[in-house]
Amino acid sequence: MSAKEKLAWLRLIRSENVGPITFNRLVDRFGSAEKALANLPDLAKRGGKLEGIKIASVADAEKEMAQAEKFGAKLIAKFEPEYPALLAQVEDAPPVIAVMGHTSLFKKPSLGVVGARNASLTGRKIAEDFSRKTGQAGYVIISGLARGIDSAAHLATLPTGTVAVVAGGIDVIYPPENEKLYKEICEQGAVVAESPFGTEPIARHFPRRNRIISGMSMGVLVVEAAAKSGSLITARMALEQNREVFAVPGSPLDPRAEGANGLIRDGAHLATTADDIISVLKTLRMQSLQEPGRNWQGGGAPPAQDDPPKQLYDKILENLSHTPVEMDELIRAVEAPIGHVLTVILELELAGRIERQAGNKVNLI
Repeated sequence: MSAKEKLAWLRLIRSENVGPITFNRLVDRFGSAEKALANLPDLAKRGGKLEGIKIASVADAEKEMAQAEKFGAKLIAKFEPEYPALLAQVEDAPPVIAVMGHTSLFKKPSLGVVGARNASLTGRKIAEDFSRKTGQAGYVIISGLARGIDSAAHLATLPTGTVAVVAGGIDVIYPPENEKLYKEICEQGAVVAESPFGTEPIARHFPRRNRIISGMSMGVLVVEAAAKSGSLITARMALEQNREVFAVPGSPLDPRAEGANGLIRDGAHLATTADDIISVLKTLRMQSLQEPGRNWQGGGAPPAQDDPPKQLYDKILENLSHTPVEMDELIRAVEAPIGHVLTVILELELAGRIERQAGNKVNLI
């Protein structure tokens, strides 16, 4: 990828109302990020956006690239050789990631490890033991640099390979008490960020971080998780991405075990030793990891060449709610050509009226 093309990719993903899935649809439709940028204003206007859409400027993108370089980070675009191969296969993979450390770890088989921030001493010891032994068996451990289980998993695998996926910018250390661990991971492992340089993490960033942890991993291990834990979000995303899910059982009297016990009840692999995990990963390891392709692999049918009728915009909005629905279901409901529907969905997304979810779903904002 040329420097000019990477700059256009960064501008497109940093533009208003453009998320990873919308990015894919735009590049699929126009053939390049540069051409997509040129068409954004008209698309957003047709979708009903009254004020102009905010497009990331060349100066802003160049500034972010310069900041990353000065900090010692790399900006890696999807389909570049250093981009994590498994993550590239995920529908809503970040088009561009920032990386500190050793990108060679992305070529190795990996396990995601997540769990409670307020983990018990026993939970932390289990995370350390399972992570260390899995690391020694040749697997990179991927986690989120959070307190508790995440920190235990990272510390145990600094010698064998660990990757921290952060919710904010690559330069923002969160939580602050993990500054020493962050620096050690940068030196011995790798740190990955999707958000722009300098971004402070907020609540909505953490689920986005979680789908990167699961997306980079062959499987995800959950150690201590409450019933509504963010770790369960990671497990759900892992299942959606066709990854394996492992869970360590715990006492039914401990609320921190409720989530993991529920995963086992619903079919997750029971993990009482590291060998329970390694045996499954070995089977998966026999299947060669696909390298990310060089050519754009867009999804969905090509949009219709003629403009959709104006009444279709209202019809689609009438059929949507704040609960995500599958695109196939929406297409059947509005009884319109798939190309027209995809065009309208794209324009409504850019206008900020709807959003697309992983799993080919869409909902009102």
